[in-house]
Parts: sequence; C-alpha cells; structure tokens
Amino acid sequence: MTRTAHSIPAVAAGRFFPIQPLTREIRSTIYKAYIQTERDCLQKLVTHYCPLKMRDLVRTVRKIFYLVLGVIGFPVNLATVGILFRCKCGLSSCSRRYLLAMAVVDLLVVIIEIILKRIKHDFFPPSFLDITPVCSVHAVLRRLLIDCSVWFTIAFTFDRYITICCEKLKIKYCTQKTATVVLTTIGCLFFLKNIPVYFRFVPYKIIGNVPWYCENSDAYYYDPVLRGFNNFEKILTPIFPFFLILFLNALTVKHILVASRVRKGLKGQSNRENSSDPEMESRRQCIILLFVISGNFIILWLLYILNYFGIDDPLDRDGEYAFKRVAYMLRNLNCCTNAIVYVASLSKFREKLRNPLEAIFA
Repeated sequence: MTRTAHSIPAVAAGRFFPIQPLTREIRSTIYKAYIQTERDCLQKLVTHYCPLKMRDLVRTVRKIFYLVLGVIGFPVNLATVGILFRCKCGLSSCSRRYLLAMAVVDLLVVIIEIILKRIKHDFFPPSFLDITPVCSVHAVLRRLLIDCSVWFTIAFTFDRYITICCEKLKIKYCTQKTATVVLTTIGCLFFLKNIPVYFRFVPYKIIGNVPWYCENSDAYYYDPVLRGFNNFEKILTPIFPFFLILFLNALTVKHILVASRVRKGLKGQSNRENSSDPEMESRRQCIILLFVISGNFIILWLLYILNYFGIDDPLDRDGEYAFKRVAYMLRNLNCCTNAIVYVASLSKFREKLRNPLEAIFA
C-alpha cells in the first residue's frame, strides 16, 4: 500500500487503519484535557495539604492570642477589682456592687480558663491539673464562671432597666442589699446546675493506675438525657441572655426617647440646645455604660451562638475548624473587656486607673 501525505498506516489485528493527522480542534481538545488534569491534581494537593497549614496557622494565632490575653487581662482585671473595691468612681452603691462582682468573675475566668487551661496546655508539660478528678473539677469551675459572667451582665442590665424605666420599683429594687441577694442567688443556682458536668468525663488514659486527662463519655453523645442537658446549657447560656439583653435594651431606648421628649417639652428646651439638664446628663452616662457593656457582650458572643445554630455547616472542614476556634476566642475575650468599658465610659475610673496602686492602697 502506498503511503499518502494525509494518512499514516497502522497495524491492528492484521488490518490497516488510516490515522488522520491532528487537526487544530483535536489539539485544542487534548490541551484542555491536559490542563483540566493538572487542575484536578493541584486541587487534590491543596485538599490534602492546605488544611494542615491553615490549622497550624489557626493554632499559632490562638496560642499568641491567649498568651496576650492572659498577660494583659490578669493585671488589668486585678486593678479593676481593687479600684472598684476601694473607690466609688461616681457610681451608686447598687451599680458598684454589680460591676465589682462582674470584675471579680472576669478575673477568675482569666486565671482558670485562660491561664490554667489555655496557656498551661500550650506552653507547659502535663501536671496534677491533668489528672481526671482535678480536670473534672476544673471543667465545672470554668463552666460556672462563664455562666456567672453572662448572668451577672444580665442582672446589671436589668438593674439599669429598673433604674431608668421604673421609678416606683427603683426605690425598693435598686439597693445594695438587693444586688447582693441577686448575685448570691445566681451564683448558687449555677453552682447546682453545673454539678452534673463533673460526671460526664472519663479518663483519656490510665498510667500507673492514675487516670489522666478528661474526655466526654459515650453517654454524653448518645444518652438522650445528657444530650438534652447539653442543649439546655446552651440555651441558658448564652442564647436566652443574648435575646434578653436585646429586649431590655429596646425597652430602655424606647423609654428614654419618650421621657426625653416629655422632659424637654416641660422645661421648654425644645429650641434651646445649649441648656443643660443634670437629670438627662445622669441618664446619658448610665445609658453609655449600659449599652457599651451590653453591646460588648452581644458582639463577642455572636459567633458562638451562630456556631450553635450550625451557621458554619456550609463551610468545609478547614473553615469550620477556624470558625469554631475564633468563636471560642471571642467568647473568652469577653472576660477581660469590661475593664476597657469602665475606662471608656467613666471619667473617675480613668483618673484612678492612671495610678492604680495609689487608688487601691491610699
């Protein structure tokens, strides 16, 4: 057979089949398939290796975050407790009692959650704190302090609502004695609520007949009673407080707007912007303090609540891991931001904080 310029013979099973030359369309198809294959290989490479790099980055950022939070949060909260304990800072005895309780709880959260758990886990070797009974008690205390931190904020918000919106009830409710009773009741109730947390853990390993570390028991995942208790915990802290703060703030804003219009009308101040009103100025200071603390709580707990409702479900594994870690980091950041709130909203507190040792020991 004579070869032509347009066909090349090939032998297959004793027969000749002409092979057509590669046209531009065929070459384009082969090139596209080659590029797609390279992309598929690259995607597999990214899928296997990039999540590991991303998680390492998140772990590194988390370690630095908690280290800075512990180093700064401990002295700032300690100074805040000392100043509020010794000085009134222009606050009523009732408000001062709530804010002092919040500062004490925040200081304990820094010690127990940030330093003894996060920083200790990241930078120190295992110790007696990792023995299962001690670890279980530690978990109960951490949960108790987070509950108290949230609900002390709720108690303070409700106290401010009564002070601003309920003139008759304010005389009986907004007292130092009532504040003490409310704070003590909240602490006792949440102590009782968190006792079952101790029994949900089992040893991760046993070395020399000593149980080490804590991990959730199988019943925690499969027992309907324990699963129901876990959902009850999440609703009680912080989902219900989150919406309760929004509701109380909405009522407070509505009352203030109505009261401001009425007061300006009675005093004939509608057209006199420069005139001062001590009552309205006092309310304005209370509102600033209330909304900064409440807004701080809402913002820093928002991702944690979204995580509970499964907002991170559309994300891949890597994104879900980063989302949860950031949510817990912001939640723990709430433990040392109240001092910043005091500095930003109370002029007398700012004066005391410039020289905390003198304010505490003078």
